Amino acid sequence: MKRLIIILFLSVAWQLNAQTFEGTIKWSMKMNITDPAMKAKMAEGQQKMQDPANQAKMKELQEKMKDPQFKAMMENNPQMKAMIEKMAQGASSGDMMGSMMPKGMTVRIKGANSLTTTEGGMMPGDILHTPDKSVLIDRENKTYSNMPSGSSSDQTERTKPTITKTSETATILGHICTKYIVTLNEHGKTITSNIWTTTDFKDIDMKAFARQRMGKGQSLFYEGVEGMPLKVESIVPQGNMIMEVVDIKRESLSSSLFTIPSDYKETQGMFGGVR
Repeated sequence: MKRLIIILFLSVAWQLNAQTFEGTIKWSMKMNITDPAMKAKMAEGQQKMQDPANQAKMKELQEKMKDPQFKAMMENNPQMKAMIEKMAQGASSGDMMGSMMPKGMTVRIKGANSLTTTEGGMMPGDILHTPDKSVLIDRENKTYSNMPSGSSSDQTERTKPTITKTSETATILGHICTKYIVTLNEHGKTITSNIWTTTDFKDIDMKAFARQRMGKGQSLFYEGVEGMPLKVESIVPQGNMIMEVVDIKRESLSSSLFTIPSDYKETQGMFGGVR
């Protein structure tokens, strides 16, 4: 489930790279767990975190994070630090799942560059995507880390999805959207995505993203799906995640938003070695 969240998040962030569009797009995000077994495991995990002994261990870990040596170690992996803090926050609030899940995101676009900022969740920082590379920027710790990119040889490792254009439509933010159903079988499991797209945005060319990949050939956009997605619902055996555009604003954005500050340090981060 965590992997699905990251793929969906990065997919939308990178899909919205554009040729001439300049402005801000805001998305809402909602996760629903439907699998009884997973619900039981989550409830069990939350109950264990509320156990006094585990609460004491969590407090001990929080105190350890103040230690200069531990802080120095975490400096090279601020994303791990943020995840630990989120776990501690969820344990104390009684809603671990809620503290780990993003609630929304804002995507700023200027030409071929995009900057995505999340609201809540386990993935801190901004994702900056340029024609040359994609990086995760942690502004609180003034660090950045390179994100993975796939190669053409990776594409053979993926099963080609089945894409069905339906006659079903929906109106989102005043735009008439057509529903596509994308089905992908992966490791013996079926992932179904319902994607509602509109062709009203002529200055955003989505077809270019059919050639982009994230790691092991993961497609960031499916060839055969026309238009810009305004709503994406992905369904897996454990549950579903719904992402929907709630605001689109064309506006002039500063080029400085799409650069890494010169005083930021490159780290390994959660995605592997630096380049």
